Amino acid sequence: MKPKSILLVSNYYPPEQGAAANRIQVLAQALRDDGYVVQVVCPLPNYPSGTVFSSFKGKMYTKTVENGIIVHRLWLWPSKSSNKFVRLVSMLSFAKSLALFFILKRIPKLVFIQYSPVFVGFTAVFWSRLFGKKIILNVSDLWPLAGLEMGLLNKGFYYSILEKMETFCYRKADLILGQSEEILHHIKSKKVQKPTFLYRNFPDFTPDEVLSKTPLQPVKIVYAGLLGVAQGLSEIFSKITIPEDVEFHIYGEGPEVEKITRLNSSKISYHGAVTRSQLHQELRQFDIAFIPLVRRIYGSVPSKIFEYTRLGLPLLYMAGGEGGELVQQNSLGWVIEVQDFVELQNFLENLTPINVQKFPKEVVQQKALQKFDFTTQFTAFKKELENL
Repeated sequence: MKPKSILLVSNYYPPEQGAAANRIQVLAQALRDDGYVVQVVCPLPNYPSGTVFSSFKGKMYTKTVENGIIVHRLWLWPSKSSNKFVRLVSMLSFAKSLALFFILKRIPKLVFIQYSPVFVGFTAVFWSRLFGKKIILNVSDLWPLAGLEMGLLNKGFYYSILEKMETFCYRKADLILGQSEEILHHIKSKKVQKPTFLYRNFPDFTPDEVLSKTPLQPVKIVYAGLLGVAQGLSEIFSKITIPEDVEFHIYGEGPEVEKITRLNSSKISYHGAVTRSQLHQELRQFDIAFIPLVRRIYGSVPSKIFEYTRLGLPLLYMAGGEGGELVQQNSLGWVIEVQDFVELQNFLENLTPINVQKFPKEVVQQKALQKFDFTTQFTAFKKELENL
């Protein structure tokens, strides 16, 4: 019997760090283990630095086999600029390379497309449909709506073009995955009559067992992830005063690194970027994980919810929306409304080791292992895939 084949199209893939790259790698490995011949097509690694990684510089195309997965990496003009035009040129450069890949390469019958960015998703959907492929569209962000809510886009001609491209992608897909109920509701509001499936960004790793112990002072709060405008750590720290018996520890990199390193506070420690496996070990020493956004983004459910709680960390959640509901419904930590700096200040001033014990680490971990199980979700997804 001929093995099943599938192509995964993504704007991110390891050795890049972050939720988006991890999401595609975990799915690729699960499909491989299920007997699929898996190919991934992605840009030359450049995130989040905005420059192609040194081992890939000067290359236009690479093809490697990594743990049984065929990975095609294509040229792009990378950038981490905040300039809208520069970002657009960067996205279009990969979209052009992706179009050539579809034209020149033999593409499997099944194509899994990570959406967003809009131009990458649109390009992959357009060529997949042109060549008669079955399209699985994985919607992790509602672009261009998310860009509008973050203040990166304004309504007008350009925005209306992006909306048309978004709707095109939904209507041409054979199966649509959404990472939140809000995303699926948004897609249905576009009068799209296609099968949908709730597919959250659950991690797939075996965590070390959490041992019960009483936290000590100072209470240590950790943030690990992209240091970007949307997360707004520099703004948050400018609005609050950190009490003497509380510390913040920050891991990651991104556009706000310089602002973070310039913060003049003995209560904030920046540890740089580390590998995911190293981060998992270091997170064990902290008491609470912080998940902020400066604006509530409709459809967004930060994947840090699932990663941190699997490691046993209770959450201080300040990102709004469906993610806050998940934290509250499963008793995984504290929820503060986006931009409510007064309540955040009050929380920190009343935070003690005893208060931290309201959400014991071992209990948080057990709930995460039960509620956010990748294998259960993947098994359900496979059934949807087999029906295409």
